[in-house]
Amino acid sequence: MSYCEFTKDLPHEHLDRQYHDMEYGFPVINDNELFGRLILEINQAGLSWSTILKKASNFREAYDQFSVEKIARYTDHDVDRLMSNSGIIRNRRKITSVIYNARVVKEIQQERGSFENWLDDKKSLSLDAWVAIFRARFKFIGEKIIDEFLMSTSYKLGAHNKSCPIYDKVLKSGPKWL
Repeated sequence: MSYCEFTKDLPHEHLDRQYHDMEYGFPVINDNELFGRLILEINQAGLSWSTILKKASNFREAYDQFSVEKIARYTDHDVDRLMSNSGIIRNRRKITSVIYNARVVKEIQQERGSFENWLDDKKSLSLDAWVAIFRARFKFIGEKIIDEFLMSTSYKLGAHNKSCPIYDKVLKSGPKWL
């Protein structure tokens, strides 16, 4: 079942419906927000997306509003702080990977000016090529995480079925895959 089919009969105030209708597949143009989406996708591994949406504001608060700059400076003290935060997913591998990946994004920003520029340079690549590039630099990154990250941030077609009423809204927003 597609996410469009899953959410179509949910009430408008349901978190999955709100995410589907207002965020999923729309362009994300801020490096911190792009990284925030990656944080959520990494933490979703092995869990339902609904679980992550319920904790999304907790993630945002725990990870300093998804500030790449701040997260890249996290220390062991921050790992311990995050491990004791019941509002997020307390998985040490995921937490340390997020910190490592923030440092990678900082390197990318220095190389390309922004994480967005780096992603834009690769937007026409196949999923296999994206996976190889991400795996070469990032931690706790698999094909499913990368695929969902790219679809959710508009770099890859597939977030919405063409019959979904949100598909046209995504098209009008200028998705990166166009």
